[in-house]
Amino acid sequence: MSIDFLISVLQSIENPKKINRNKAAIIVLEQPELFKHLVDLTFRVDDKLSIKAAWILEWICTHYSIDYILPYLTTFTNGLPNLYLDGAVRTSAKICEHLAHAYSNKEDNKTKQFLIDNHINQIIEVGFDWLLTDKKIAVKAYTMTSLFLFGKYRDWVHTELEHIIRTKVIHEGKGCTARGKKVLELLEKHRLS
Repeated sequence: MSIDFLISVLQSIENPKKINRNKAAIIVLEQPELFKHLVDLTFRVDDKLSIKAAWILEWICTHYSIDYILPYLTTFTNGLPNLYLDGAVRTSAKICEHLAHAYSNKEDNKTKQFLIDNHINQIIEVGFDWLLTDKKIAVKAYTMTSLFLFGKYRDWVHTELEHIIRTKVIHEGKGCTARGKKVLELLEKHRLS
């Protein structure tokens, strides 16, 4: 199947209802050659279709397996700084959180094999950019968790994260305050362990 077929599938999605995202995800999963196109379309940042591609990408990573994105991590992490449409940023931040959870899992898994230092550094860098700029609460919540988890492997991240939460993020609304307080508690527990 070609990228044109995938584009037609994405164009047929009227809204982000679960049933629509799952239907498109199944089409992609049944034809694995479409997955690369899905990742590529997610990063066509000036095309509104990129939001729909991002919805499906996140749906697959959340409801099926994060492993599907692993062969495309370089494309994914290289594209993160270019995202600006809210829907694409939010779904990508959630994928970053999934990657961080998988990477920090005590059990061995494929993410630990595929996610290299450069990928982690790119996620951390864009994560701090998202925290410091005008992004939606969900983006900041996912990002705080990602940075906390990846910060276990980068000694400077926790210090910067704590400073940004205390001075900026925690004052940006109820959702940011709640997640910010939770992450601050995790930072304190980690520091004491």
